[in-house]
Amino acid sequence: MSDSTATPSAQPRVRTGFVTGLSLYACLGCGILALSILIADFVVPGHDWIADTISDLGAGRYEFIVDIGIYAFSAALVATALGAAHLHLGGWDWSLGVIGLALAGLIVFLVGARNEYGDNDHDGVVIHVYLVYALGLLFTLVPLGLARGAAGAGGRHGRGLVGLALLWVVAAPVFFFLPTGIDGVYERGLGLIAMAMVVTLAHLFRQCCRRRG
Repeated sequence: MSDSTATPSAQPRVRTGFVTGLSLYACLGCGILALSILIADFVVPGHDWIADTISDLGAGRYEFIVDIGIYAFSAALVATALGAAHLHLGGWDWSLGVIGLALAGLIVFLVGARNEYGDNDHDGVVIHVYLVYALGLLFTLVPLGLARGAAGAGGRHGRGLVGLALLWVVAAPVFFFLPTGIDGVYERGLGLIAMAMVVTLAHLFRQCCRRRG
C-alpha cells in the first residue's frame, strides 16, 4: 500500500524578493566603492589619481574612506554569490562560479582588513601580492564559469560575461609592467571591469526574478 501522506516532488521555490534585494545591494556596493575612491582622490593631500594606485589611498590618515568602499564591494561579491547560489542556473561550472564569487568576496575583505599594500612593510607575513594574484585568477574564472548558465537564461549576459573575462585576461597582466606614472588610472580601469561583472550578474538575476513573477 502506498503512503497516502506522500507528496509529489517539486522544484524549490525561488525567493524573488530575496534575490532582488541581493541584486540591488550588489550594484549599491559597486557604487559605494567607486564613490569612496572618488572622495579619497580629492581628500587625500598630494594624491595623484593617475600615478597613485587605489592601494595608496588605503594607507595613511584617510585610509578609512577607501576601506569603506573595499568592504562594501566585498559584501557585494558575497551578495552576488548568494544570489547565484539561490537561482543556480547551471551545472558544475555554475557551482564553481558561485564558490569563486564567495572566495573573491573574502579576498577583497582581507585586502582591506590586512591594511597591507606591499609598501615595504615587513611586519609579519606580507600577503598582499598573493591576494592580488588570486583575485586576478578568480575574476577570469568566475565569469567563465557562470557564462553558460547565464546564456541559457536568455539575453546577452552570457556573452557579456565571456567578453569581460577575455578583457580581464588581456588587460590585467599589463598592470604589472606599467610605469608608476600611469598605473593608478589603469588600476581604476581594471576596477571598472570587476564591477561590470557584478552589475552584469545583478541584472541577470533581476531579469530572472521578473520572469518568475
